[in-house]
Amino acid sequence: MWHEMEYYGFIHFNMNTFTNMEWGMGNESPESFNPTELDARQWARVAKEAGMKGIILTAKHHDGFCLWPSAYTEHSVKNAPWKNGKGDVVRELADACREYGLKMGVYLSPWDRNHSAYGSPEYVTYFHNQLKELLTNYGDIFEVWFDGANGGSGYYGGANETRKIDNKTYYQWDEVTRIVRELQPNAVIFGDGGPDVRWVGNEEGWANETNWNLLRKIEVYPGYPKHEQLRSGHEDGTHWVPAEADVSIRPGWYYHPSEDHQVKSLPHLLDIYYQSVGRNASLLLNLPVDTRGLIHENDVRQLMALKNQLDKDFSFDLAKNARVIASNTRNNGGQFSATNVNDQMNDTFWAADDNELPVSITIDFESPTAVNRLVLQEYIKLGQRIKKFTVEAFVNEQWQTIDTQTTVGYKRILRFDTVKASKIRITITESKAAPALSTIALYHAPNVLTQPKTVRSKEGEVSLHVSDKNIEIYYTTDGSTPEINPKYKYSQPFYVHKPTVIKAIAYNPDDAGTTEETTVFYDISKKDWQVVSVSSGALAEAGKLIDENPLTIFATAQGTSSPQEVVIDLGDIYSLRGFTYVPMQDRWSFGIITHYEFAVSQDGNQWITVSQGEFGNIVNNPIEQQVIFPNHKARYIRLKGIKIHGEGYRSTFGEIGVFTTN
Repeated sequence: MWHEMEYYGFIHFNMNTFTNMEWGMGNESPESFNPTELDARQWARVAKEAGMKGIILTAKHHDGFCLWPSAYTEHSVKNAPWKNGKGDVVRELADACREYGLKMGVYLSPWDRNHSAYGSPEYVTYFHNQLKELLTNYGDIFEVWFDGANGGSGYYGGANETRKIDNKTYYQWDEVTRIVRELQPNAVIFGDGGPDVRWVGNEEGWANETNWNLLRKIEVYPGYPKHEQLRSGHEDGTHWVPAEADVSIRPGWYYHPSEDHQVKSLPHLLDIYYQSVGRNASLLLNLPVDTRGLIHENDVRQLMALKNQLDKDFSFDLAKNARVIASNTRNNGGQFSATNVNDQMNDTFWAADDNELPVSITIDFESPTAVNRLVLQEYIKLGQRIKKFTVEAFVNEQWQTIDTQTTVGYKRILRFDTVKASKIRITITESKAAPALSTIALYHAPNVLTQPKTVRSKEGEVSLHVSDKNIEIYYTTDGSTPEINPKYKYSQPFYVHKPTVIKAIAYNPDDAGTTEETTVFYDISKKDWQVVSVSSGALAEAGKLIDENPLTIFATAQGTSSPQEVVIDLGDIYSLRGFTYVPMQDRWSFGIITHYEFAVSQDGNQWITVSQGEFGNIVNNPIEQQVIFPNHKARYIRLKGIKIHGEGYRSTFGEIGVFTTN
């Protein structure tokens, strides 16, 4: 059953990987597609080890380049240098999925910016023929994926124009559905409104807390604009169209070297899991394969961190051997017994009597037990019924309300602060029909132990952060190793105005586990700094380049025809030995300085150029650049962009800093 898939991978790997784009125009040459180490078995192995149950591949994206040797176009791997035109990525992944016991799906873009006939009936026949190729030549397919991006500007065989279509009717969706049903009868079809599985309404991997598997399908169509409805479904829906939450492990769907340092953190990935799988949706997590043809090691590292943490979170079901008591049971028990909720079987369930609300079911541990996770599953073969429920814990002989929520569906997971309870009670207060629960599971997930992160404000205030409030932080400011000792414990922000090395570790009081050290060097604070001049752009906005937040940027004016510069007053004379430049961190960056000139002055009038050169590979690796030069006393600094990535001289600055010898 599709619901049981829960978590599977998306592979975006195509022409865009080699052109460093997200949406290609369709005029790219097949010669560009030439991975050096393509290994679909690595993709499958990583997905399997990460706990995924399948992989969906972008067999063709909007640029029209096909990862299989399609008989209907020359714009495919058969004309690429990879494997001398004899390769077939779809085949290699299909074989790898079978080897590793994974299910396989395909993404076939309806829009094709390469095909000259796009917009005409001829193209629709082409689209259907390609769908048939994918569904007949590669074994069982569990999901066929279509998106809502359709029609617009493109190459279109050299026409280079904009073409619009009616995406409700143009592709003959009834025929598409017929083809899938005939060739892959066990496959589900994904689209904005299904017909089988719906988009969750965002590309961030979360569903609303209220999430119905139902949809008023006649209202929803490709390109449906009411995304908030897709996040919750329709309580009065006419068809069963559950949600799939898609999200990439990086900012982009395709691989970009500049995003190697932007792989989502473990806490972020955990939030995604709990807000998708934990909210009655499936999770489709994208892994952008790189130009080698491999899932990048940074992505693999985070995938395994997520897997390891989830294994810990759900390592032992505390409800498994506990006593279960229901306020009432349909037909006084028998096949609907309350004990069915913790018998570890999905095909049995507890059912309450009709018209008996509220109704409660209690897990009795008999002695206080630490709990912070609750998993509920309805027996959805009878439909999705529960509309509202409350969770309570029996602590110190009193009931405490933990949470009040709405829908359950196939699976609902609640996270809450640890309670030491002898009983957990779920009370269903509203339901469309008699409640039917197949699973109640309870867990005590460990604290999430991640290295501390430090943040300093422009005023010099330093704060330390970890992802879990139950984790403690210990730190030093003299370069020594922190110890688990009250005198080193972090409790509130502190100020750092002079060059300081901060070392910090995170500590889990539950099991005495610690992280590796986080080491951060802060030079003089920027509390007295001011941007005194910019060559163009709004001076009032220039403070963003010294606000200690690299995500805010200052950009010089468009259309500038000479190198751009900024001048900063440090507020006092310092002995300088270097500077730092953080480029723009946005996904769609511009104006990154590749070649620079850095000058210093004591009075703002007489300048000495102390360093000039290139920020090597900064576009592909847009991290902080550090430049060291011979000591110079100065109060003013000037950074000039001699050469910029792209056209013109418009320059962007995420953050500028200095190194001193004071």
